[in-house]
Amino acid sequence: MSNSQDLDLIFREWPFKPGAISARLIKAADGRDVLQMRIEMGLLQMEVAGRPDGEKPHGADTYLEWLNAQAAEQGEQGVPFVLTAAQCMEIDREFLQFYHRRICCLALRQFARAVADADHTLALMDFVAAYSPEPQWTTSHEQYRPFVVFHRVQSAAMVVLQKSGPEAAIEEIGHGLEQMRSLFVKFEAEEQFDHDELVGQLIEMKESLRQEYRLGRTLAEQLADAVATEEFERAARLRDEIAKRRGGVR
Repeated sequence: MSNSQDLDLIFREWPFKPGAISARLIKAADGRDVLQMRIEMGLLQMEVAGRPDGEKPHGADTYLEWLNAQAAEQGEQGVPFVLTAAQCMEIDREFLQFYHRRICCLALRQFARAVADADHTLALMDFVAAYSPEPQWTTSHEQYRPFVVFHRVQSAAMVVLQKSGPEAAIEEIGHGLEQMRSLFVKFEAEEQFDHDELVGQLIEMKESLRQEYRLGRTLAEQLADAVATEEFERAARLRDEIAKRRGGVR
């Protein structure tokens, strides 16, 4: 007699692979989509929208949403909002959940979902920075910001590639690299930027797209070159062309 709670069959059919992100999108018994991630000695199942665990903290879609409401309410009362130890613990739970779902979305090429989850994590980091009880706890989260931005840039570039083409994707990566550079400046580590592994991977992605689609310098890159060399008339023409393209004129 089979035991419906026994997971042996699932584990045999879907073995754990060390060093690889094993994820899949399946239909639950009620027909909704759920994400599953195979981990050592187990399995994670996550919702594709809202909180990955499907919970609604205090009735809100996410714990961050509820915290924002609490901070705003106290602010209106003139009371400074500072995170408690219990709230810090709940924030870390939400960080971890969104991390697991984000890497699954990346593995499954669900890029729009990966962008949304990266944005949520970055907003959570911003909240921590604003209301942290101590600088050390803030730093323990800020150290991961470049990694989250890296995931977001990768994912956003692929979304833009599918919607607007390779030139727009290359420009998206360029914007992401500038965002990464600003983080290195903020952390007083600008000299490490050119040697950073994540930065190198984004540059490699940009050049791979350029080679695959046989593209030269994008309009944005040409504009930057013109400004750097003080070719102001050329820069003005390029700005006009960029404005036309963004306005849908070809």
